[in-house]
Amino acid sequence: MMFQLPGRMMDPQEPQAFGPLLRAHRHTADLTLEELSEHSGVSGRAIGDMERGHSRGPQPRTVAALAEALALSSEDTAALLAAARSGRRRQRPVAARPCELPSPVPDFTGREAEVDWLGRAIANPRLPRVSIVSGAPGLGKTALVLHAGERLTERFADGCLFLDLRGLDSEPLTPHEALGRLLRALGLRERDLPTETDERQALYRRLLKDQDVLVVLDNAAHEGQLRALLPGPGHGTVWVTSRRTLTGIEHARRLVLKPLPAAAATTLLGAILALRDDEPQDGSAAADPSALARIADLCGNLPLALRIAGNRLLSRPAWSARSLADRLGDEELRLGRLAAGDLRIRSAFQLSYEQLAKPTRRLFRRLALVPGPDFDAGLGSALTGLARGPVEEMLDELLELGLLSTTTADRMLFHDLIRLFARERLDEEESPQDRRAAETAMHSWLLHSAEAGGCCFQPEGPCSDPVFDTPRAAQAWLEAESANWLAALRTAAEDGRHTEVVRVAESMHWFSDRWMYWGHWHEVFGLSRAAAHALGDRALEAAHASYLAWAQYYCMNRPHEALAIAEEAIELAHLGGDRLQEAWAAFYAAAAAVGLRRLSAAIDLARRSAELFAAAGDREGRPQALLALAGAEYYQGEATAAVATLDTVIGLLTDPATAPATPHIVDFTMANALSQKAESLLALDRPDDAERAYSDARSLGTRLGVPMLQAIAALGQARALNALGDRERALATVREAIALAEAAGDTARKTEAVELLGNWTGTPAG
Repeated sequence: MMFQLPGRMMDPQEPQAFGPLLRAHRHTADLTLEELSEHSGVSGRAIGDMERGHSRGPQPRTVAALAEALALSSEDTAALLAAARSGRRRQRPVAARPCELPSPVPDFTGREAEVDWLGRAIANPRLPRVSIVSGAPGLGKTALVLHAGERLTERFADGCLFLDLRGLDSEPLTPHEALGRLLRALGLRERDLPTETDERQALYRRLLKDQDVLVVLDNAAHEGQLRALLPGPGHGTVWVTSRRTLTGIEHARRLVLKPLPAAAATTLLGAILALRDDEPQDGSAAADPSALARIADLCGNLPLALRIAGNRLLSRPAWSARSLADRLGDEELRLGRLAAGDLRIRSAFQLSYEQLAKPTRRLFRRLALVPGPDFDAGLGSALTGLARGPVEEMLDELLELGLLSTTTADRMLFHDLIRLFARERLDEEESPQDRRAAETAMHSWLLHSAEAGGCCFQPEGPCSDPVFDTPRAAQAWLEAESANWLAALRTAAEDGRHTEVVRVAESMHWFSDRWMYWGHWHEVFGLSRAAAHALGDRALEAAHASYLAWAQYYCMNRPHEALAIAEEAIELAHLGGDRLQEAWAAFYAAAAAVGLRRLSAAIDLARRSAELFAAAGDREGRPQALLALAGAEYYQGEATAAVATLDTVIGLLTDPATAPATPHIVDFTMANALSQKAESLLALDRPDDAERAYSDARSLGTRLGVPMLQAIAALGQARALNALGDRERALATVREAIALAEAAGDTARKTEAVELLGNWTGTPAG
């Protein structure tokens, strides 16, 4: 015997129910709910309630407005009025339909793209019928689905159901009980409910198969709770919200919610405060957009935090938005001040924290010690002393619960407010000794790894205790963890660990060339020079002063400062009796002098440097000195002499008897030599030879994986191609140069390439 939903026979003389009649007329008029609302002046929400039967007997003036907007005949208008009168006669307090969709928040703001995403599957049968909205606590997942359900309710002919699965309770709703509630909402009587869970599930899916209904399952605990509540084939649509990403659910669409954009966050605050300031005056909360923007930023654009902040201002008429912003500016007190009545941002985070096992809680707390913006499992291992494998599993759990999110580089980070919560938990649950021990272990691991990574690029090769399999892996780590190992280096300098600071900075000497535009090399080598000075070693100080001179000139474009520091390094090296360091200092002084166009001095310094390197038998330094000499010759207008000097460099690099022992140093120096030679060839009106040299330089830059070298060569190659009259290739190459300069962080060369492209195409730069 097939199951049928309970019902009753209609009396043919009884007026038709108002809701279905109104919906039929609207469909006949081909109007959406929003369009009918606009034409009639009746709110869309009120019309939706009428059509769903929640409001069965509207007042005559409302019915008249609707009839006029629908252009009904006098007979249809009379029938609609009769249906409304009948609904009012029979209206009496009735029990609410189980699992009704709750009312959405009236001042919901933003999330248009997310609402569109939820609605997309309704009209596209090829898309999965299950959509999962996940994300961190306080992002407004429930508010989003309720708002979208209200907006899209007319697209579900058989209505909408809502069920809170209580996923963060100590005892979440069981699938058995959840199915019972949903079946009752679908019209089943209590006595007809199957006793077995699998029978309830089969019946539930059978009912959803032929009904155009939306089921919103809010706050799901885990996949096991959810699977029994998902529809089978058919019309039923299910939206799920959860702090977990529920990756085990197959054939589902997923939306990981993010904080609101800054503008939408400020707008939400303004909408909340509209209740306080109907006509904003100067100095009122809503009339201070800069203060609202600051509050939104301090709330991390998190909707729950924004609502709490707005409610605090509503309840304290004497407060201005700026005064609240100042109160929230104190990090140590921010979480406590983000509380209004029973709304507390700390409580939202605490519920997720309590879902974690003890080792994962400890990892979560200690990650608050990470000084930089993001991290990976390596740092988690250093902080906890656990192996990388278990830490990766714990990080996955934190990601699942929305307590962490990922960057585009697949590293992890905290939302600002969750980081503050983690720091609170750390301070309250761990002793000062344990916190210091964890931080010390993290800094030691960072500096050891940084030194090992830098050593991969030294002429003598990797450190004796290798950490990275390849130089590329080392470079990737050094760049990704740069904010963290730099912070550890600062701490070592503050603590007076001078030898450690010098050792780490020394390891970076050759690597720094590959990542010139990082923006912090002047700080790294400033710390190491000060540490060398504290150690009282003049030759050591000369070396690190030379590195600092390089950073000031090449990275910061400060040739005056660079020349002054390099001259100090020459003196220090001379006093220390270290001719090799004197050669390096003279080279950096020569390079800075070229930048200042003090060309005679640059030539003298470069020649002196080359001679000192030759006398010391240093294969790495001598080609660098000759590159500086060629640069001075080029700017002096002696391009032929520059080409000859650069050919000498190329000869040194290709002769096994004089070439540096490390292949990547040979390639790096060769790429620079070829680009410099090509520039001189262009000046000699030899664009064909220049284009070939630039092409070879690009190939070396690509092999090394250094975008800076590729950008230099690509920009020069574009000029050479243009000089050859090959405009199509020149345009393509200058566009490549723009992308490469952007990847390298070379803003000056990117600007130059953009201007060149604009000149060639007749398009203004930018």
